[in-house]
Amino acid sequence: MQTKYKLLFIVAVMLLALGIATTINVGLNFREYSINSAKEKAIMVAAVVKDGLTAHMVNGIMNKRQYFLDQISLNNEPVKALWIVRSKNVIKQYGKGFKNESVRDAIDKEVLSTGKTISKITEDTHNIFLRMTIPYKATVTNNGAKCLSCHDVNAGDTLGAVSMKFDMTNIRSDGLFTMLKIIGLNLLFIIVVLYLINKYITPYMNLFSNMQIGIKKAYSGDFTHEFETSVQGDGKQIALEMNELFKKMQSTFGDIKFNLATFIPQGLQDTKDPLQEAKNIIKELSDIYKFKKTIELDTSKDTVYGRIVDVLTQKYELENFSFYEIDIHSDTRKLIYISQGTSICHDYVDDKASLCRAHRTKTDVISTEFVDVCQECVANDLNYVCLPFSINDDNALVISITTKNISEVNTINQILPSIKNYLEAAKPVIESRILMAKLRDTSLRDGMTKLYNRRFLEEFIDTVMKQVSRTNETYSIMMLDIDFFKMVNDTYGHDVGDRVIVALAKIFHETIRESDLAIRYGGEEFVIMLHNADENGAQMVAQKIHDAFGALKFTVEGGQVMQKTISIGIAKFPTDGDTVWKTIKFADTALYVAKTTGRDKIVQYTSEMSENDGLR
Repeated sequence: MQTKYKLLFIVAVMLLALGIATTINVGLNFREYSINSAKEKAIMVAAVVKDGLTAHMVNGIMNKRQYFLDQISLNNEPVKALWIVRSKNVIKQYGKGFKNESVRDAIDKEVLSTGKTISKITEDTHNIFLRMTIPYKATVTNNGAKCLSCHDVNAGDTLGAVSMKFDMTNIRSDGLFTMLKIIGLNLLFIIVVLYLINKYITPYMNLFSNMQIGIKKAYSGDFTHEFETSVQGDGKQIALEMNELFKKMQSTFGDIKFNLATFIPQGLQDTKDPLQEAKNIIKELSDIYKFKKTIELDTSKDTVYGRIVDVLTQKYELENFSFYEIDIHSDTRKLIYISQGTSICHDYVDDKASLCRAHRTKTDVISTEFVDVCQECVANDLNYVCLPFSINDDNALVISITTKNISEVNTINQILPSIKNYLEAAKPVIESRILMAKLRDTSLRDGMTKLYNRRFLEEFIDTVMKQVSRTNETYSIMMLDIDFFKMVNDTYGHDVGDRVIVALAKIFHETIRESDLAIRYGGEEFVIMLHNADENGAQMVAQKIHDAFGALKFTVEGGQVMQKTISIGIAKFPTDGDTVWKTIKFADTALYVAKTTGRDKIVQYTSEMSENDGLR
């Protein structure tokens, strides 16, 4: 309804402005017309006076002229005063004339001097007067009368002037009355127009207001509003179509927020606009679907972790965060990614992950909620938000986001539910890749010693051969064999033999580096690949293994103590062999030499061993 009143107000103001402009224009025109009419009448009176005076002079009765002038004033009511004045030439020739024919004011004087007509309006609150003085010039009339025959002047000289004072008060009163009638008619017209507009526009404005109410309800998710109108024709049709549209929208969008939200474990921010929320949820679902379809084709969990980092940096524009993977059984934490700098946690938390408050409590940790909320953080002037996420009983994740600006903490809190949506989408894929990695690791390891098996060696060699051609890496390869191992099985049984093999594998774990590989090649035979180790380094590692195993004592049946020795052959890739397989073969040749020349020793491969059958 406010719109209708505004419209009526605007129309009324416009009509009033038009009426005022019209009234002012009519008033000005009426005034100008009245003044011009009075001037024309004065000119006519002046002409009558001129002709009358000429007639008096011709007839020789100039001494009777005052009666003539008085009659003109008496018979013309608007003429309040009428007098004539003589110029200097006429006074010089005929004298000053009557007393009232002398110059009365500056206007008379100026007209006699310039020979130009002067008019002046004077008015007050009660009266309005037109003063007009018209010069009387020496001319030759059409009837043959010649002013020059009587006056000693030149043609065009001013003989005198006729001055008049007209009363225009009645004209002003008539003008005001006319303007009042115009104003009255304008007001009547405005009232009629506003009445008609109000009568015919009200139903449409009611429909408009009704539509506003319905649309306002729709913004809050209520599409049950029914549009009503008394308007016929197109207005009625619009109301019917809007009702039909809202019924469809109610059935389609009425519960869309809640229906869509079931697909997202973590909710989105409430905008109080179900359509906007639906749009946000659909966008979120679309992005998560694309993300999930992408990671489902990734072959490893590390690649999936990389995708999560991409989402955090690109979608959420996080500049400072750390991403950890936690092994629940070993209670250790591994840093997957850090944007810059160092972790805000103490180093010892990596070795005891349960110290991490977010992981231990399985709740979000926000530094602004309590002073020094996490005792294991050394954030100093940083604010942090730590987000824990469980993958399964064995693995979990923690994302630690830091910022210097405390106001950004609220922004981070708002996006946490959305980040969790991505983690939920990635959870089954990560779990699957972890399981696949475990299964693959199981298939590539010896069940008893937990060392890699020969199958792993075959796959590793295929991979390493592609890498070494680009990086110029080297490997020192050792072949190891337990001396007289068959006698152990035959004498003491396979259980004792297994204990010996496990003990040797333990020595491998304790001796070689993480970058090195220990493989159970078959039975009691092993391969060790030392990455980028020179000849002295390989000899030193071989000696440690040889001495450590030789010092082991095994208690067997009857309380007897058994000690065993090993033989080791060493070859270097690519110095001795141009392929890893050739180098393994040459290391095996060196092992054979060690066994045939007395066992319990370490032998470095030389080319003569392959050339001289006596050495093999």
